[in-house]
Amino acid sequence: MNYAEIKTTDIANGVGIRTSLFVSGCTHHCKGCFNEETWDFNFGKPFTKEVEDEIIESLRPDFVKGLTILGGEPMEVVNQKALRPFIERVKNELHDKNIWIYSGYVWEELNDKNNKRCHSEDTEAILSMIDTLVDGEFVIDLKNISLKFRGSSNQRIIKVQDTLKEGKIVLSELNN
Repeated sequence: MNYAEIKTTDIANGVGIRTSLFVSGCTHHCKGCFNEETWDFNFGKPFTKEVEDEIIESLRPDFVKGLTILGGEPMEVVNQKALRPFIERVKNELHDKNIWIYSGYVWEELNDKNNKRCHSEDTEAILSMIDTLVDGEFVIDLKNISLKFRGSSNQRIIKVQDTLKEGKIVLSELNN
């Protein structure tokens, strides 16, 4: 997997101060995407152990609330393969940090075992470890700059752990 950028002390992509990892590769190609260069899976630099270490270190300070993974598309099957062990590492080393993922795939697609475009042997494990999923493609006709942590009104901020417990989608109060 390649990545396009790492932003430390990011406040735009989740609650609190965060480190954000922008992965490369996306097959959605949303009209009006703010990050078109990340559509190319070969864009950016290789995601190596050294890069992982850098992100882990940036997450250590108490004032950093967590990690956000976006892109590109983190939930492309090829990206899931690289992200699953990294997310496991974050959860094992930094218990108090929360993890957000932004995906153009919606919850229902990610959980459809027949959807080989985005569901793999890594999907359920990744979802079991994250706290928040912002789902849905960016739709330019639904763009709304007043929304918190999302670009268009079709996108949902899902409380993943509550959703898994209750067996139905639980939206964050941030959707209001």
